[in-house]
Amino acid sequence: MADIEPYESALDAIPGAHPYPRTSRYHDAETGVHKLADGTEVRYTKRRLLPPIDEDEATAQPHTVGAGERPDLLAQRFFGDPGQWWRIADANPVLDPRELTDDAGRVIGIPLAGGLPRGERRV
Repeated sequence: MADIEPYESALDAIPGAHPYPRTSRYHDAETGVHKLADGTEVRYTKRRLLPPIDEDEATAQPHTVGAGERPDLLAQRFFGDPGQWWRIADANPVLDPRELTDDAGRVIGIPLAGGLPRGERRV
């Protein structure tokens, strides 16, 4: 990771050069470098791992899903940006974000404003 940090710091210093905007779920994902046999370097985004969900920790507020709600509409309501639906998906144990709002009456967690500082993991 030490060889990745200078690259990412350099990208942050150049407006528009970072591969993902700050609001993207991949913005803080680690960048990897794979060398091909001919020496060509191929940069890629490494897997993004989620911190474990701690039911006892107050990091989300409960929300009862209403008929017709969708993750993007909830993100618009709570965060002012429909593209932030992934924050709601990350806060709930689902594989498919559509599961969040498929059943009216289901209680899901909406991350509190700000949530965890970027890169911090719950232990």
